[in-house]
Amino acid sequence: MKTMVIAAHPNLNNSRANQALLLQLRSNADIYLHDLYQEYPNWNINVEKEQQLLLQYDRIVFQFPFYWYSCPPLLKKWFDEVLTFGWAYGPNGDNLKGKEFIVATTTGGTEKQYRSGGSNWFTVSELLRPIQRTLTKCNGTYLPAFISYNANEGTEDYFEQEAKRYEKHIKTSLSLLAN
Repeated sequence: MKTMVIAAHPNLNNSRANQALLLQLRSNADIYLHDLYQEYPNWNINVEKEQQLLLQYDRIVFQFPFYWYSCPPLLKKWFDEVLTFGWAYGPNGDNLKGKEFIVATTTGGTEKQYRSGGSNWFTVSELLRPIQRTLTKCNGTYLPAFISYNANEGTEDYFEQEAKRYEKHIKTSLSLLAN
């Protein structure tokens, strides 16, 4: 299975958690890493190029820090510009049909903070529903998210374990992730 990880971190050099996750994947020849903030420092997204990249991969992973209960702004802009009517959804918009999508996110909060009664009131999966619906509206298969909690307090050992768990998660087959 051909997999592309679209990383969207506005300050990747300062993120120990996201750097560890990406470092774990760098040695995988079957995983293409695509850093949006590096690719588009001026935020002028090449829509045709991005659409062609999407067509080449079976599984697309969106990796980003959980940013005000959503994704960073460049990734939101990417969704708005790349996933267009007539290409990704709507009449003749079936280019992403059969593609598998995973959200991989890091958060500074603990898992207990992201639950009913926790300080954030909702689970991360509940807060990711707009992204989930965007991808299913585009005829994609939305797979369970990978969430790495407590990134602000993580030790090097913790990040190493999370990176291995991440690699395993995004390489797991549809039949195992979906059941």
